[in-house]
Amino acid sequence: MTLALVTDFEHGISAIDAQFHRPKRAAIHLIVENGMAALIDTGTSFSIPGVIESLQQKNITVENVAYIILTHIHLDHAGGASECMRHFPNAKLVVHPRGVSHMINPTRLIAGAMNVYGEVEFKRVYGDIYPIDANRIIEAPDESRIDLNGRSLLFLDTPGHARHHNCIYDERSQSFFTGDTFGVSYRELDVNGLEFVFPTTTPVQFDPDAAHASINHIMHYEPRYAYLTHYSRIGHLTHHAESMHNLIDAHVEIAQQAKANKSDRQAIISEALKELLSQRLLEHGCQLLQTDISDLLRSDITLNTQGLIHWLDHPTERFKRL
Repeated sequence: MTLALVTDFEHGISAIDAQFHRPKRAAIHLIVENGMAALIDTGTSFSIPGVIESLQQKNITVENVAYIILTHIHLDHAGGASECMRHFPNAKLVVHPRGVSHMINPTRLIAGAMNVYGEVEFKRVYGDIYPIDANRIIEAPDESRIDLNGRSLLFLDTPGHARHHNCIYDERSQSFFTGDTFGVSYRELDVNGLEFVFPTTTPVQFDPDAAHASINHIMHYEPRYAYLTHYSRIGHLTHHAESMHNLIDAHVEIAQQAKANKSDRQAIISEALKELLSQRLLEHGCQLLQTDISDLLRSDITLNTQGLIHWLDHPTERFKRL
């Protein structure tokens, strides 16, 4: 394990590369306030040694990590939570109320992921996941706050990507930590300082109406920046909010057009998403080779396709509680 890539921003915020599949795919965000630290999202269990090394380089002891905050409980965001709790003895885990039971007993989370990946691949990607003591968990319902050594962090319930999703507003930096609610933006796709952002409609709880509402909820605060898990800080949020609304609608339209063709639906949706994002990247001015773009977006397009198919096939589950 090599030391994770760390990008430092103002207001004591840093992005630690979670080393998830490739560099700069997933970020673990660190907030430091007068020597006390909070981590937002955790990557996988394999991400935590890099986190510890990064803290050591910043002279932050494991005892001074006060909070482990999860935007939601998908395993690229929360898979390292139990490992964090093992290494950071004073930390509390802060999670959406709908995610709490899965942190106390992760059996269903693990089984669901193993059904998708198989046991061998699951272990390779995510490692070990353990139950977390309920006494160390703080539920964070809508509009709740925690105090990081005098620094207020506000939690907003932001479904659309998942019903167990919070976004965290940091008043000090006037910024949101948005998990997957404000989409995905890889730094390789930046053009002259302008980022490219697109939705993530991964299985199994994509809800376009809720996604639109959550974006509007975030923008009501007029934030300066959004810190995305995939990958870290973006600006130009008014531009990106409009683009996200447009692209969510475009994803839904692609899914609906393929609805009747069940036998070829996956291929039809996947190809249409490739064409959509390629066209938008061309308009964005991206100069990367198409092969490089395909490599960057392959996994996202696969997951988005799966999520759209699940959305089509489970209309009665769209408003079902987790």
